[in-house]
Amino acid sequence: MEEYITIALPKGKLFKRSLDLLGKVGYSAEGVSENSRKLVIANEETKVRFIITKTVDLPTYVEYGAADIGIIGKDVLLEEQKDVYELLDLGFGKCRLMMAVPEAKKRSELKDYAHLRVATKYPRCARDYFDKLGIQMEIVKLNGSIELGPLIGLSELIVDIVETGTTIKENKLMEVDSIFTSTARLIANPVSFKLKFERLHKLVVDLRAVLAAEKGDKKAK
Repeated sequence: MEEYITIALPKGKLFKRSLDLLGKVGYSAEGVSENSRKLVIANEETKVRFIITKTVDLPTYVEYGAADIGIIGKDVLLEEQKDVYELLDLGFGKCRLMMAVPEAKKRSELKDYAHLRVATKYPRCARDYFDKLGIQMEIVKLNGSIELGPLIGLSELIVDIVETGTTIKENKLMEVDSIFTSTARLIANPVSFKLKFERLHKLVVDLRAVLAAEKGDKKAK
């Protein structure tokens, strides 16, 4: 299968845009869908294979070479810390990791939140953030609705990814600090990038051209 390029796509919000963007540079296959029962979908003509994975698993597939490349949010890369090459910032899927607290419990300084319990899907990123602030916190990892933590007394505050912030406002939480901004990134397995350099380098160049053209079209409008 060395002649193939295997691409990992994440289920969820990044999927459709990732598929559309790759299609514009000739990387497509019939039947690629989030709901496909096929685990591997190939295009025999262009020698491209797609695998669709859970977001959190995607960097692992790329790190171990099960996929040559993948598209994933920067937030997942920072949290998972896998050994992959980050080739290109694709610019879409913009969101931010932030800290939020119940409106009634806002404090004047960030350091005033020390020694509290934090609910988050991003324990590594949260701990790094609080370490930089120089404050100790108890980190509680959750996989579901993080906003529930302060509402039922599991935690005093949350660290979570938001796009518009509507959900936290609806739950009477308020953002008190923005930690970092995340966008979709094209990543590669280090060995694959060396062995298939010519083809993967061309992919990066072609994607840059498409993104630049799209940006130019938006400005023209």
